[in-house]
Amino acid sequence: MKWLIPANAKIYNHVDAFDNFGYIDWRQKVNYKIGDIIYIYATIPYQKVMFKTVVEKTNMKSNEITDDREYWNNFEDYQNSLSGEYARLRLIERMDSERLSLYELKKNGLKAAPQSPMKVKEGLEEYLEKYFNDYYSEGVFPEEIRHSLEEGHRHLISVNKYERSSVARQKCIEENGLNCAVCDMNFEEVYGEIGKGFIHVHHIVPLHEVGGRYKVDYKKDLVCVCPNCHAMLHRNVDGKTLDIKKLKEFYQLSKQK
Repeated sequence: MKWLIPANAKIYNHVDAFDNFGYIDWRQKVNYKIGDIIYIYATIPYQKVMFKTVVEKTNMKSNEITDDREYWNNFEDYQNSLSGEYARLRLIERMDSERLSLYELKKNGLKAAPQSPMKVKEGLEEYLEKYFNDYYSEGVFPEEIRHSLEEGHRHLISVNKYERSSVARQKCIEENGLNCAVCDMNFEEVYGEIGKGFIHVHHIVPLHEVGGRYKVDYKKDLVCVCPNCHAMLHRNVDGKTLDIKKLKEFYQLSKQK
């Protein structure tokens, strides 16, 4: 089952919570099932679907959830939230695209901005999946992508702080191939035709850590990884994220067990 739920950034800082934990323990107002997909619609001032998550746990009590009080803008709201049951929503991907704005969603099956959890109907589901599944070629963030290949620097792609260029992605794949740099998985070899050409591209230096415009060197700054390893690269371990070398060491150790 696929759901669409609203989230108010004036009440809770969803972006930072997802960045820190990789999930949010959300008040469970309907009967979610483990494995359900939940799209999260950010209300004013964003007014767009910004998160795709999967239900990892259900029917959790307040004493089982993660302490996330620092992400609530008002402590009283936090205290009032500690009742009922919760579902753990694991982040799959974050988007910030005008293609997923309320205006565009209403043209593709959504009647009005969601006020409570609602099931996603087929037409809207196809539209959402189109952009989340193709986020590296569509661009993760809202600014219009502008790229340039500088003369004499053919491996440099110009992007701003919140852009991911489809050109940079393609150049990275041409340079590194479609095997995961950590676990060596190749989707076409495992899944056949449906896996052909599929891979994630990871920014070694997170885009939110760079300022202004900068030059992405797709030979040094980008790497091809499978979605599982990509998720692990964004996990916080003792306040830090893992690099490719360290994650590969963990993976090799796990294979020896």
